[in-house]
Amino acid sequence: MIDDTLKRQLYQCAALPSLPAVAVKIIEMANDPDADIGSVCQYISLDPVLSAKLLRTANTPLYKSRRVATNIRQAVSILGTHTVLVIALSFSLTHSLMKSKLPDSSTAFDNTIFWRRSIASALAARALGEKLELNYLDDLFLAGLIQEIGILAFWVIMPEEYGKVFASTSDHDVLLNTEREAFGAGHDELGYALLKKWHIPDYIALSCINSHSQPEPKNLGPTLQSCLAVSRYLADYFLFPHETEKMTALNEAAQKWLGFDAHALIEVIKIMEVGLKAVEDLFEINIHDSSEVDGILSEAKELLMIHDLSRMRDLEDKSQRDGLTGAYNRTYFDETLRQEFNLALQYDLPLTIAIIDLDHFKSVNDTYGHIAGDSLLAMVVKTVFDQIRQDDTLSRYGGEEFALILPGTALTTSRNLITRLKNSIADIAYKFDGRNIIRITASIGVAGYQENMTYFREPRDLIKAADSALYAAKHAGRNRIIEWSENA
Repeated sequence: MIDDTLKRQLYQCAALPSLPAVAVKIIEMANDPDADIGSVCQYISLDPVLSAKLLRTANTPLYKSRRVATNIRQAVSILGTHTVLVIALSFSLTHSLMKSKLPDSSTAFDNTIFWRRSIASALAARALGEKLELNYLDDLFLAGLIQEIGILAFWVIMPEEYGKVFASTSDHDVLLNTEREAFGAGHDELGYALLKKWHIPDYIALSCINSHSQPEPKNLGPTLQSCLAVSRYLADYFLFPHETEKMTALNEAAQKWLGFDAHALIEVIKIMEVGLKAVEDLFEINIHDSSEVDGILSEAKELLMIHDLSRMRDLEDKSQRDGLTGAYNRTYFDETLRQEFNLALQYDLPLTIAIIDLDHFKSVNDTYGHIAGDSLLAMVVKTVFDQIRQDDTLSRYGGEEFALILPGTALTTSRNLITRLKNSIADIAYKFDGRNIIRITASIGVAGYQENMTYFREPRDLIKAADSALYAAKHAGRNRIIEWSENA
């Protein structure tokens, strides 16, 4: 947690703005379980600006009310006491802090950008909650608004030192780690200490710090902190929609914290679009021109679809790959060979396969251990991948055996490539433990479809032939290539 020195600086800093009286009173009422609707209405009515804000907010699409509020009591009746207190606190807290003067040396800090991002995060947190059908939307709004308040606190108590850290990166997670290295605490911890100093309800303060930690198990369901965590990335994208890396970060966060896909995120952005005008009016700040919002939504749809397709391809690719070496797995080999064999059969195309077996590989594992053996397998696969075409398929066939499919390649055409592969494998000098050099050779059995059309009736015939040639290569002394022939 935050050390005592930093906490003392936070509590003693004269430049740190104190809360206005109205905010202090609202916090008292928010923490008072016995606060009644009458006292809430009476107190808010004393502030004409706050009263006008609440009335206008109660009548916006944000709250989907069928009634129109014309006075504070009606607004409280429509919104509920808790909601009114949260909105009032959000406005009064932000209104005072936005107008506070930062130290002169903090000119690199853009106060307007900070609050635009904070307000967008509040809108995003509420929209995520609405999409998830949660019943604490206003708590999400307030927490989203203040979850990064520690950044502001850092600027106030140590502007010069923090300015260097803040300017070093635009990535939120990198900033957090850099703060911890430089000051022994991140803005999440400093923010929590400040919220405690202000007596913000504890469950709000805790959710703000917890949203900066690792995602909790998804089987716990969506929580206040998981929505807050995603809202940061959603706000960043909403403010800077043309920076594609923002969408990448958002997509990853939404997947990790909430299990959201592209379609869910698009729906959330639509909800944000509906509430944008009301939030801008509440805080008297322009986040986006109305003409820009449609473009943001359109661009979001396009980018999210691209990310979704890319993620599906990645998942599909992982399911087809051997986890150790990166070569395709046996299932993928069988399916690819079936497809290529049928194409060769239908269009009279050449097709060659090779089965590569690493010689005496068991002795490598026995002598140097499985870690060395695994590393050597990965190096062999990389060596082969570096020399084959994109259309060729290398698969781990089993253990230290690999199968290579060369579509559209005749047996005679394949000879130079397969000879190069054998020689390249023999040239590998794997340095293990900084001392031992491990070398390996390979025996290779090759079979070609076009040269033996009458013999090969189905894919397994081609595999049997290549396997037979491999056996002959090993029997002949290993480290050699033998091509299968019907007359051999």
